[in-house]
Amino acid sequence: MPFSRLIPTLGLAASLLISPAFAQPNPVTIALDWTPNTNHIGLYVAEAKGFYEQAGVAVEILPYTDTSAGTLVANHVADFGILGSIGLFTQRTAGADLVATYALVQTETGRLVFNADRQDIQTPSDLDGKVYGGFGSAWETALIDTIIRHDGGTGEFETVTLGTSAYEALANGAVDFTLEVYTWEGVKAERDGPAHRAFRYADFGVPDQHTNFIGTSSAYLAANGETAKAFISASKRGYDYAVAHPDEATDILVAANADVLLDRDFVRASLQALIDGHYLKAENGVVGTIDPAKMDAVGSFLFDAGILKDGNGTPITTKPDFSAFFSNDYLGTTP
Repeated sequence: MPFSRLIPTLGLAASLLISPAFAQPNPVTIALDWTPNTNHIGLYVAEAKGFYEQAGVAVEILPYTDTSAGTLVANHVADFGILGSIGLFTQRTAGADLVATYALVQTETGRLVFNADRQDIQTPSDLDGKVYGGFGSAWETALIDTIIRHDGGTGEFETVTLGTSAYEALANGAVDFTLEVYTWEGVKAERDGPAHRAFRYADFGVPDQHTNFIGTSSAYLAANGETAKAFISASKRGYDYAVAHPDEATDILVAANADVLLDRDFVRASLQALIDGHYLKAENGVVGTIDPAKMDAVGSFLFDAGILKDGNGTPITTKPDFSAFFSNDYLGTTP
């Protein structure tokens, strides 16, 4: 081939190689905080509907392990993770490189619960002297103490650390009260019994919060800012779609996790609770945005309670700048 004809041919080949249509998607991994459930539904929807592919990312949802998602992210084992609010504040203060980039829920999904037939429990002050089935964190003690004292009680109660078996212990009367996620354990209790009554944290002196987030590390954001924005904005599309198409979203989550044997009707009921309670999408239409006022209020609560500690386990004496714990810069827009 004459050289004069070879040049434009090579130019065409080069243009094809760098064309976005031929670009390889950027790999992204995300670690779950628990076995797959409705808090994760937007991730599976974004994958199934092609939102990630359209955004140029290839997402791998890592299997749940006993190692916290925050630890996996901070140690660069996973790019992103589902981070609990309290874990974010405590791990970051202790030196972990964590940044929240998407609020999974717009308001607290947790609540303090007890069996509905307990006529001796009418207000939080009635919990004085009773037995709490707990999960072993300092946050729980500060939370419950605040709720009881706000109602005029002394905040004195007995704690038995039981983990997830606390729900069975509550059902059979071995403990008097526990904490639950309304949109999962609460929905299960409504469907299967025994019925619960509950106290909402924010009604008794505890600041409202985003219960959990999609988060990453500042190191990842510095090196992969555009990929992070593509992933977060596509995930936002997934959650927005789940709210608008709950039946389809339920089927997607169940089908993607056939090995977990999720109860389709229960998953659908849980998703409806998230929708009806304006958890995934606030009444004003907000999806994913992190509220700076909520972050400062919860961080301040934890600081004042002495829960925030440095890497040596010593309570910190200077309140951090909590605005550095999160960013709304990667949300993008939902088409």
